[in-house]
Amino acid sequence: MKCLQTCGLVTGFLFFISSGSVFAHDPVFSPGPHVLFKEGIEVLVATDREKAGQEKNSGLNLNLVYGLTSDWAAGIELPYRSADNGLDKSNGIGDTRLFTKYRFWRNDSLGVQESAAVLLKVMLDNGDDTSNPSLGTGTTDTLLGFAYGYESLKWYRWTSLRYRRNGENAAGLRRGDKWLLDFVVGIRPKLPIYLKADTVLILELNGEQGQRAELNGMALANTGGTEWFLSPGVFWTLRNFAVKAGIQFPIASNLNGRQPESDYRAKLELEWHL
Repeated sequence: MKCLQTCGLVTGFLFFISSGSVFAHDPVFSPGPHVLFKEGIEVLVATDREKAGQEKNSGLNLNLVYGLTSDWAAGIELPYRSADNGLDKSNGIGDTRLFTKYRFWRNDSLGVQESAAVLLKVMLDNGDDTSNPSLGTGTTDTLLGFAYGYESLKWYRWTSLRYRRNGENAAGLRRGDKWLLDFVVGIRPKLPIYLKADTVLILELNGEQGQRAELNGMALANTGGTEWFLSPGVFWTLRNFAVKAGIQFPIASNLNGRQPESDYRAKLELEWHL
C-alpha cells in the first residue's frame, strides 16, 4: 500500500513539473533555469522597494514572456520607477529591458528534475530621467548569466552566477560592472497535489560585488564594493496563477568610501500563464 502511494506521488510530481499548464519554481531574487512552455504566454506584474540610508527606490513592472520553444523563452520588462534621496523625489518610466533564457540541459529521474540554463538581458537607454540612475541610467547595459536548479518532491536547490556590464553615458560616467552570485534552498512543507494550491518556502544567499564607477576614465572613490543578503521568500501557486514574495536583509557589507549600506529590499510578484 505504501509503495502504491509513493509511486502515485512520484508519478503525480513528474506530471506536475512537466505539464505546460502549471508552474516550475524559481527563486525570488535570483534567476532559475526554468523556461516557459512552447507557445505559452506569461504576464507578470511586480512591485519592489529598497532602502539604503536616506535613499528609497520603488517600482512597478510589467513583464511579458513568450515561449519560443520548450527550452527557449524571450520577453520584455516595462518598468515605472520612483526615487527619493532624502532631498529630491522623482518618478517616471524606467529603462526597458529585453531578456531571453535558453535551457541547454535537463535531466528527469524518479521524483527529481535537474536543469541548467543561460540567460541574457539588455537594459535599453530610454528612461525618463537620465540624471537619476534609479529611473533612467543614460546607458545601454547588458547582463549575462547561468542558472542551475534541482527540484524534488520535498527539496529544492538553485545556484546562479551573473555579470552585468554597464555602458558610459553622455557625461562620461560609467557605473561599475557587477558580479552577482546566488545560493538558494527551498522546501515544500506538504507534498503537491495536482490542481491544488502548492507552497514552497525559499531561503536565498545573494552576493553582489561591484567595481568602482569611472568618470572620464578616472575611478570614483565612493563607489563599488561588496554586499551579501539573506533573503527568505515564498512561492505559492494555484493552477496557472502564482504569487512570489520575499525580503532581503543585509548580513555583510564592504562598500568603498562613503556609501549608504542597504537596509532592506522587498519584492512581490503576481504571475499568470496563458
